[in-house]
Amino acid sequence: MYLFNVRVYGILVNERGEVLISDERTENVSFTKFPGGGLEYGEGLLDALKREYQEETGMEIEVVRHIYTTDFWEKSSFNESQIISIYYQVRCLNEVDLKIRTEVFDFREESIEGKLQSFRLIPLKVLQAKDFTFKTDQVAWLEFLKVADKIKL
Repeated sequence: MYLFNVRVYGILVNERGEVLISDERTENVSFTKFPGGGLEYGEGLLDALKREYQEETGMEIEVVRHIYTTDFWEKSSFNESQIISIYYQVRCLNEVDLKIRTEVFDFREESIEGKLQSFRLIPLKVLQAKDFTFKTDQVAWLEFLKVADKIKL
């Protein structure tokens, strides 16, 4: 049996030109990625992205545009599944009081179901592909940068 793990992520750039990224630790593995997560059975991609953003950040989001879909083989870091990731540019629709950290992996809150998470805002011009742990996020960021100057942030 072949297992596929469909993931959906949002690239959010605020009005100050800062990108929201998520530092996480689960199963004793620390990683930096875009906010988002796994598609649940019976759920559409956009509904999954909106749910994940709400769960992780408290944000209600609007999906602006598709940025990238994984077009290479990527094995999960946590199991034997093949990862398929879809990335969208998103915009926040509500006011939230998200605790923003400045240090990488600055986990101060209690874990939720064994997962630690913190958020950082990194200036668009400073954030680099190498700042992300997984190849899929790195490639998605490079794809986003190709069109960032042509789209309204």
